[in-house]
Amino acid sequence: MRYFQCMLLFLVFGCATGTKQSEAERWKSQAEQIEIIRDDFGVPHIYGKTDADAVFGLLYAQCEDDFNRVEQNYLWAIGRLAEVDGQEYLYSDLRANLFMTEEEAKIKYEGSPDWLKKLCDAFADGINYYLHTHPEVKPRLLTRFEPWMPMYFSEGSIGGDIERISIEKIKYFYKNGDVEQTHSRLDSVASVSQEQPLTEPQGSNGIALSGSLTKSGNAMLLINPHTSFYFRGEVHVVSEEGLNAYGAVTWGQFFVYQGFNEKTGWMHTSTYTDVMDEFKETILETEGKLFYQYGEELRPVKKSEITLKYKSDNGMKEKTFPIYRTHHGPITHSVDGQWTASAMMWEPAMALEQSFVRTKKEGYKGFREMMDIRTNSSNNTVYADAEGNIAYFHGNFIPKRDTSFDYSNPVDGSNPKTDWQGLHTVDENILVRNPANGWIQNCNSTPFTSASNYSPKAEDYPYYMSRDQENYRGIHAIALLKKAKDFTLDSLIHLAHDPYLPAFQVLIPSLVKAYDDNVKSGGQLEGPIDELRKWDYTTSKESVAMTLAHFYGILVYERMHRPEGMSYMELMDHWAQTGDDVGQLQILLETVERLEKDFGTWQMPWGEVNRYQRLDGAIRQSFDEDKPSIPIGFASGRWGALAAYGVSYTNNTKKIFGTRGNSFAAVVEFGEKVRAKSILAGGQSGDPNSPHFDDQIERYAQMDWKEVPYYREDVLKRAVKTYVLGNR
Repeated sequence: MRYFQCMLLFLVFGCATGTKQSEAERWKSQAEQIEIIRDDFGVPHIYGKTDADAVFGLLYAQCEDDFNRVEQNYLWAIGRLAEVDGQEYLYSDLRANLFMTEEEAKIKYEGSPDWLKKLCDAFADGINYYLHTHPEVKPRLLTRFEPWMPMYFSEGSIGGDIERISIEKIKYFYKNGDVEQTHSRLDSVASVSQEQPLTEPQGSNGIALSGSLTKSGNAMLLINPHTSFYFRGEVHVVSEEGLNAYGAVTWGQFFVYQGFNEKTGWMHTSTYTDVMDEFKETILETEGKLFYQYGEELRPVKKSEITLKYKSDNGMKEKTFPIYRTHHGPITHSVDGQWTASAMMWEPAMALEQSFVRTKKEGYKGFREMMDIRTNSSNNTVYADAEGNIAYFHGNFIPKRDTSFDYSNPVDGSNPKTDWQGLHTVDENILVRNPANGWIQNCNSTPFTSASNYSPKAEDYPYYMSRDQENYRGIHAIALLKKAKDFTLDSLIHLAHDPYLPAFQVLIPSLVKAYDDNVKSGGQLEGPIDELRKWDYTTSKESVAMTLAHFYGILVYERMHRPEGMSYMELMDHWAQTGDDVGQLQILLETVERLEKDFGTWQMPWGEVNRYQRLDGAIRQSFDEDKPSIPIGFASGRWGALAAYGVSYTNNTKKIFGTRGNSFAAVVEFGEKVRAKSILAGGQSGDPNSPHFDDQIERYAQMDWKEVPYYREDVLKRAVKTYVLGNR
């Protein structure tokens, strides 16, 4: 008997060990097909035989540079943050599961085309092989990555549309698992408070130039996303199956999100297209079961349960939540006492397919066909190619609606007429191609000024396709483009850093006039007013006026009356026209007193106040005014700075330490050969001990972008480290 027990244990243990060894051997076998060349800035150039090899190498390289951010993005995306960060994140995790559970993600993966499944497999294998070969790396939670995980993370930005679903409203609705008693409290989840401090605007700039405006006669593209710093790494990924994409990849994704190949370039900006709607459901209970009214019929509410874990002081705990769904989507909150479903694009496999296929398209025809997939819901796309085309796609996934309903507010889900009626075709969407003016811009502003006089007309489209709303970055870009010509890569970089700040041409003259009309001379404000009077509304490290104007503008926004429905730009115009003289001067006096209290003088050059510092690889940066930092001459995008630089959370410092804005950026010229320059805030690596932790920051501050080595012969000239994964 003992003999047979020993044999059984041997077989079980041996099979398990054999499985583990065969998996490791399989990883190593694929890794041997992949070469990575690190250039002099640490950018990985990944070469594989197949697309799957390239994806394997891409994820391995990302983990080398910043595994912490790779894991963090998936903890967030798949809904497991609370397991490491505590109960505070429980409702973020619930939000992820409301739209897709792990079981549903596995079904999406299994139903994907074989070629896409291979890429998802390679994604997981690349990360798992990295962890296998780096036992010193200790994940916070995810010790093994699975091929279904990219289904959560398929459409570009880490958040995408789901971030627009209010966690606070979900919390009110599902708190304590007692939905019936808590839904009425949702109506008290307030609109934006008048006391809400000014936050750094999010978004991006995209500019495409036709050959008529460039010195070489070739089309050019500015890729200028504004994100939190270190949000994306810079990569070059190549395969023998036609992949040769360079650009920015959000940590953990296996496709280049904003970038270019030899023939095409694509830049995404956040869209104002209405792609999400709320449906107020009429819920009825019959014999203990929930139904919702839909026309003349009662449909059953789909109900399931999800158990989520969260870390506590007393160890790991669990909480079980119901999940309710109608055909409109999951129930996320309540409006006017009615359960409300949130509808958004949710085709993960198709979105992932579009995101990857985009990177291999060559020329407008193929790119345009890719757009027909119509799952890029959160983005606009600014485009240029080697054929000389420039284009702008405003949105991509746009549901058709009955325009007799106001979809800017929740609609009646019981009325079948409010349902989405399929999708608009790409040709029905707002589209600009090769305008006669020779340029296209989008700075998260209205598409109806995207190409000057050759822009689309708002009256030609349903109201829900876009807000006709301008911002200061948009008017800044338009003014520069209208008078520019003979562009080179360097002059396009110069335009992208133009220091003029149009918001202050609105705010400051009325302030100076208020002083002149009410104060004869002298006093505490005479010096600051003189500084502002002679200012040309441009930012620089040396400018004292920039410091005064920034802190004055912040206080104006925090103190001013903000009529509902006004954009930020409209609010600044409103203040300049209606702000009383005494109020303007009082705010300037408070600005001066704050500067004197914090720094001992109001005469602070902007670069002494506006700083860059990177102390460690933490996802949320900490700052220390006693430790080294460098001056930055850029300014916040809220004032119209194209090269945006600002903060996204409270630093608890007197000085400003940037956390978001220009992060990865590139300029690209398409000709017989593609040429590009790029820059990163900080550097490629999240490891403070790496030489590439902050080796680009001086170039960043000086607007000295690095040349991109795209072709292999150029990569080899810049090579610092070359390795085959399986032999390293």
